[in-house]
Amino acid sequence: MKVWLACFVLLFALAELFQWMKQFSLPLPIYILGGAFLAIASNYDKLGGLRWLSHDRAFINSASQPSITQSTAQPLQSVSFTTVPAAEQMQPCTKESK
Repeated sequence: MKVWLACFVLLFALAELFQWMKQFSLPLPIYILGGAFLAIASNYDKLGGLRWLSHDRAFINSASQPSITQSTAQPLQSVSFTTVPAAEQMQPCTKESK
């Protein structure tokens, strides 16, 4: 009997809360500020695009990592490709007639 009474009270409270929420409204600036806050909070880990924050991160990263000196750095090898003009790549289509 206690379970039925608890379920009835819970469902009654949820129904009343739903009725109250249907009549509840906020002004537009509150929705705009809430949306901006959610956008910032969801993209917090991608703040590298902001100048004043990326400068601080670059300073922290350079201080925590050892610098590369000339003795430990390996020279880059250059890669070169030869290109063939498109006119030379095209082969004429010919039909062989018998």
